[in-house]
Amino acid sequence: MGDINEGSSTAAQSAQSPKKTSKSGFFRRLLSGPKIAHKSIKPNSHFVSDTGVSKLKTLRVEDVAIPRADIVCISSEMDLDVMIEEFRDSGYSRLPVFEDTLDNTIGMIHLKDLALKHIFNGKSKTFNIIEIVRPVLFVPPSMPLDVLLQKMQAERTHMALVVDEYGGVDGLATIEDLVEQLVGNISDEHDTDDAAAWVETKPGIYICQSRASLKEFEKVLGIDLASDTDDEEIETMGGLVFMITGRVPVRGEVISHPSGYDFEIMEADPRSIKKLRVYKRPQKK
Repeated sequence: MGDINEGSSTAAQSAQSPKKTSKSGFFRRLLSGPKIAHKSIKPNSHFVSDTGVSKLKTLRVEDVAIPRADIVCISSEMDLDVMIEEFRDSGYSRLPVFEDTLDNTIGMIHLKDLALKHIFNGKSKTFNIIEIVRPVLFVPPSMPLDVLLQKMQAERTHMALVVDEYGGVDGLATIEDLVEQLVGNISDEHDTDDAAAWVETKPGIYICQSRASLKEFEKVLGIDLASDTDDEEIETMGGLVFMITGRVPVRGEVISHPSGYDFEIMEADPRSIKKLRVYKRPQKK
């Protein structure tokens, strides 16, 4: 994602006051809401909704940040070939860089910087990762999204790490996460259907991401999956399965739910569940 600079004033403003230019930043104009000045614009045209602006002012960073377990990052000790592989596998253009542990993040690397310095010009004999590390923001989970968005604009960086009171990294937020609160989901050529919270592959059979909203999925099934648990803090399908088993199940394991549904683990690592298949358990004859 390229840097977003200040745009020119609207056509209507230019026509009325040709000598005056807007001094507001792009994001400031977004936060102040849309201004319709041109008569030829149809009422159905797509603008940043008032709901999106309101969400940006009321939501906090912790509401949109991805959790620590899902952060793709690279070590400052990685060699060039391994680093290129990480970028290729993740599909991201920016990755945080750490020394020793993620809690000691020193910045981020932009794929463009890596390519221009060490790939397009031929691989250098000496590879120094520090030369291409860019700074990142460190923010508390309670920071409002509109404050973070303006801070990102001022600092000209698109990535922020969410840190707890002890300085440990809890999550990561990008400028795309924030803008999506304004305009809705942004899909590019690298996004696939795997990013959907769940997909019904056959009638009554669902492939769910671990982070799929439990409440939303309960509406799809028409049942209360969390009624047999004592924990009211469960928010995701992965969290529900973890509460049932008391551990992280392994790939291929099938967990039976009292409602009559089975949860088959499709993808998991030792730390977390990634994807599961949900289907109605066949009744015994």
